[in-house]
Amino acid sequence: MPRFNHMELTVPKGALTEHREEISKFYGEVFEFESLDIEILKQTGLLLRSDPETSQFILVTEQRNHLRCPGFDHLGFLYDTRAEVDALLEECQKRQAQDSRVELKLYDDLVTGGTTVRAFYVRFLLPIWFDVQCIENAAGSEPQRKWSFD
Repeated sequence: MPRFNHMELTVPKGALTEHREEISKFYGEVFEFESLDIEILKQTGLLLRSDPETSQFILVTEQRNHLRCPGFDHLGFLYDTRAEVDALLEECQKRQAQDSRVELKLYDDLVTGGTTVRAFYVRFLLPIWFDVQCIENAAGSEPQRKWSFD
């Protein structure tokens, strides 16, 4: 089975240069991403790494033809519990109150059969939304296979 390895996000020329520290700080403090400057494509890209042990990262580079996501395009982050999602939402709301560039989309819980999805979207200085969610399963509705990082 394939595993998520990385995603490259392109931003307009100058955007990363201007906002590198802010991007590193937000995604580092909210999602605990490690930020690394990486020489690639004749520029210094920004690698946001979720966990050095799993090799999962987002690479941000500047390009003339860059990503534009005016809709609901997103990358999903799956958390184990509702409490984790709610704590992240609260943190993002605090940051939004201090900086209007923090964008949020709030959703009611999505209940389908025995599954409840608790989620919100957040975006800050990058051209894609991040869907922060947990999936709760009622007794008897658990999936046959689950993610495991053991």
